[in-house]
Amino acid sequence: MNTFLKSFLFTNAQIDIVEGDLTKETVDAIVNAANSQLMHGGGVAAAIVDAGGWVIQQESNDWVKKYGEVKHNKPAYTNAGSLPCKYVIHAVGPVWGEGNEDEKLAYAIEGSLKLAEQLKLTSIAFPSISTGIFGFPRKRAAGNFYNVLKRYFENRPTSTVKKVRLVLFGQAAAQEFLDIFSDRINPIQSHNKLH
Repeated sequence: MNTFLKSFLFTNAQIDIVEGDLTKETVDAIVNAANSQLMHGGGVAAAIVDAGGWVIQQESNDWVKKYGEVKHNKPAYTNAGSLPCKYVIHAVGPVWGEGNEDEKLAYAIEGSLKLAEQLKLTSIAFPSISTGIFGFPRKRAAGNFYNVLKRYFENRPTSTVKKVRLVLFGQAAAQEFLDIFSDRINPIQSHNKLH
């Protein structure tokens, strides 16, 4: 079971910080931290295919055959198989050291939100994109998430997306995101509860 930590209000959207397993989220879409070929062989991507079924990899293969490699600012999407959400949005984050990492991470986050709007979704859950095998420093990623989400919802007060859940694997990751967000904004909820 995932542990809800705090919520923050960005314009008309609620941002939740959650510790737990992304594949258990009952939102409209979860975001996969993908590579550009959508080969889901490790990390969050492998966990999503394991939990949701091979259909996610098959649809990903079909996407790449049809549209080519996925770009940072143009995520792909597939059905969610047996996951408790409707869609998986496949966002390509940067590999640390390749250059322009902050900009590429911002593209991946914003692109996922725009795609969720195109699909007329109201809720979405993100992992901490690129902080695993891609090596992006987690605190820096948390700051990027804060900045992009704040700017996005300030510029789109009528967005269909009303809830964003940042689902962090492990207590240390969740605490780092919580610290960054808490330092920059007052939480609307500060109690612990389970979802």
